[in-house]
Amino acid sequence: MSQNSNNEQPNNPLHGVKLLQILEELVAYYGWEELGQKVNIRSFNYDPSIKSSLKFLRRTPWAREKVEQLYLDMLHDKED
Repeated sequence: MSQNSNNEQPNNPLHGVKLLQILEELVAYYGWEELGQKVNIRSFNYDPSIKSSLKFLRRTPWAREKVEQLYLDMLHDKED
């Protein structure tokens, strides 16, 4: 069974979206303060930056899952 790399996850809205893009869009939509309330992690609440947040999220699967879910929720909200 061969897999076509362009078609591995056609129904996954996160497929092909980089964590940097997710984070930048969330910050633009919510701002750091609200983002920190929605996902309570230090890199969102204390001296927030894209760089520190990316580093933390890449090492912390549970936090990345929460951020990805929030991104999906944001996309859904934008559609309404």
